[in-house]
Amino acid sequence: MDTVTLHKDLIAPWRAALYDFDLVGARAALHRLCDADVVFNLSFPFETIHGVDAFFDRVFVPLAAAFEGLEARDYIRVGGPTDEGAHWVGCAGSIMGRFCQPWLDIPATRHLAHMRYHEFYRFEGGKVVEVQALWDLPELMMQAQAWPMAPGLGRHWHVPGPATQDGLRPGPYVSETSQDSCRHVLEMLEFLVKHPSEGGPEVMQADRFWHPNMNWYGPAGIGSSRGFEAFRNWHQIPFLAAMPDRGQYPDEAHFHFFGDGPYVAVTGWPNMVQTLTGDGWMGIAPAGAKISLRSLDFWRIERGLIRENWVLVDLLSLYDQIGVDVFARMREFNKARIGFDPQTGRSL
Repeated sequence: MDTVTLHKDLIAPWRAALYDFDLVGARAALHRLCDADVVFNLSFPFETIHGVDAFFDRVFVPLAAAFEGLEARDYIRVGGPTDEGAHWVGCAGSIMGRFCQPWLDIPATRHLAHMRYHEFYRFEGGKVVEVQALWDLPELMMQAQAWPMAPGLGRHWHVPGPATQDGLRPGPYVSETSQDSCRHVLEMLEFLVKHPSEGGPEVMQADRFWHPNMNWYGPAGIGSSRGFEAFRNWHQIPFLAAMPDRGQYPDEAHFHFFGDGPYVAVTGWPNMVQTLTGDGWMGIAPAGAKISLRSLDFWRIERGLIRENWVLVDLLSLYDQIGVDVFARMREFNKARIGFDPQTGRSL
């Protein structure tokens, strides 16, 4: 068995335990998967956690108490080696269940609720030694009518899995196809960052890389769009207006790209560094702050063009870097909600 397929097999019991979730079984499955010194790098406010038990106690125990019938279901699971020789498995999907109790002071809806995730697991010696993971907490806030920041320009919805329904990649690993896919995305990004520093939108040569009916699935707070022009209108143009120095600090960012058949994935902690000098992105005023972004992404290539792109960005970390406590602002609204302390906005 090739190494990539082996790693997918090793992670499969953990993913199965998340689908038929119970705390004891899931904790045991993660212990079997991970090295004793595993490090979890998670979205804000969790940040860095050392060890399986600390991770479970900080994250999954409270989450399971809040969600009745908790489950996580992958619609993408891919793996591969990076150029630097590391081996990763990336998973994308949704956590869901009936949101019955407040979690992180996000008000419960008592309805089915869902929260996207992009999670990356780095293997050494048959064990996971590092996890980089983003959960779309703003998506959950929006379902609870508790998102306290500006509305996104794109479409907010329950983001689907791949149109081809083949995101759970079986073995064996086909290196040549996977490397071709990865090269396509890397070349696309090489041209993408030429704009605006080297010219107008034409320098991106979008038609070479993107399908006419491409879907860009952005995080809650930004939203999704269809077609490259819509992607530009609802994300890229505001993003570059706010941070025109995008891509100018490559030595301060970390990129871990790998391909798996028609899929390409990237993680990095962080993998973008730029300066908020303009207006227009998510209603954020020009702060003049140099910020880092964690963007964990998946692409699907169809007949030589990118047809789908799943993107999660740690927006709560971004706000934290410019001095905005999104949870504190949410709790101000909570003061008027039944079941929350009228002085602090915290769950009673």
